[in-house]
Amino acid sequence: MLGIIILLLISWLLLHFFMNQNLSILGIQATTSRLKEFITGFLFTLILCSVAQVLDSIFKEISWSINSDISVQLLVKATWWDFKSVLYEELFFRGALLYILFKKLGINKSILISSILFGIYHWFSYGVFGRIIPMLIIFLGTGIMGYAWGLAYSKTKSIILPFALHFGWNFTQNTIFSKGPLGQLLLAPSNGVELTGLMSLFNFLIPMLLMPIITFLYVKLLVKEKSKLL
Repeated sequence: MLGIIILLLISWLLLHFFMNQNLSILGIQATTSRLKEFITGFLFTLILCSVAQVLDSIFKEISWSINSDISVQLLVKATWWDFKSVLYEELFFRGALLYILFKKLGINKSILISSILFGIYHWFSYGVFGRIIPMLIIFLGTGIMGYAWGLAYSKTKSIILPFALHFGWNFTQNTIFSKGPLGQLLLAPSNGVELTGLMSLFNFLIPMLLMPIITFLYVKLLVKEKSKLL
């Protein structure tokens, strides 16, 4: 939490001294439209990530059961961890720095730069640095996700929608399907079969490329519909 507070302070300083603005440009004010953006974004990626996990389970013949060791306290702790980690990444990649880039370089170039950095960052957070093929796929997948979320920020003038999209995905993967660094949480998987060859690659590409592309198309459609209402 200290890291987020420091990042917010740095963001405020950057906006104040370079743009004569404050944190309100992040669009975090509580309004009905922002609440709607949060709910729709969160539910969209929750469903999308769930579909990816179900497909993975079918390919690997995995079955799921409620973790016998789960508790409300553990779920709250895991959800809070997801919330903090997503907020930190959103503030860093799609916060004050991206807003400043918008004003200096234009929207398209700025989102591209942000998404490239987001893809590179995930080489290290996923622990694949030095392995060329996984690096390429993860760079493309997380880069596309980053571009979609940057586009959402630019069109809605708020980090609420990109945060909700990001949070919905991470919460589903980490807390519901227990595939994050916190170990088994809500659902516990059975032992499945080990995929090899093309089937293994195909199964890897579904969450890492197909789902980001679907997210990008969803955001494009969403912001297009939103612009019609303005």
